[in-house]
Amino acid sequence: MQELIRETMESYNNYIINVKEGALKIADKLRTEDIKGALTLISDFSEGSIWLVDVNKKLMDLGYLVKLEMNVIQEFLIEINEGLENQDYILVADIFEYEISPFFDQLEQYEI
Repeated sequence: MQELIRETMESYNNYIINVKEGALKIADKLRTEDIKGALTLISDFSEGSIWLVDVNKKLMDLGYLVKLEMNVIQEFLIEINEGLENQDYILVADIFEYEISPFFDQLEQYEI
């Protein structure tokens, strides 16, 4: 069980580290009008964000505490969805570059 918890924490930490670069890649694809590529990465980001929230909740239930502002992530997903519905790709790119990337850059990680 401890090995599974450690591996999960490592995956969580790695995901947080990689989101910054991924968010900037999404912003770049949107700004260069590679909408299909951006949408694929946005889908991956959404799934990964949901996974982070789920893992954080489960680890909290086991007594491992790391602050993850789940409501902020939910707001990001809502803003992204609204921007995509309006085909405002510059707004969505800005959200990824100026909000999401810095947010994930400052997130606390699990100590392993």
